[in-house]
Amino acid sequence: MKIHSKDFRVHDGDTVNLKKWPTKIDPVYKSKEQYKTLLQEHVAQLSTQQELLYGSDRYAVLLIFQAMDAAGKDGAICDVGRQPPGLSGVQLQASQR
Repeated sequence: MKIHSKDFRVHDGDTVNLKKWPTKIDPVYKSKEQYKTLLQEHVAQLSTQQELLYGSDRYAVLLIFQAMDAAGKDGAICDVGRQPPGLSGVQLQASQR
């Protein structure tokens, strides 16, 4: 299975209904070794693209990690390997009633 980024793009003015988007997909790798190789390739691509976006100072990428506590969000972000320029994180808290 190949993941197509166009399936997850939101254009200016679009309305987003997260209930319509999948939260779980089938694995795109066959073994841990293949997973590690894919991860390294994707991290390299992401780092290169992030540097170009940061350098252009015009476009941005918004990634939202939503999961329960201790679900691995920080680990997934750390797997990128380094803090690319322009990357910032914000922790959202539940509203207090």
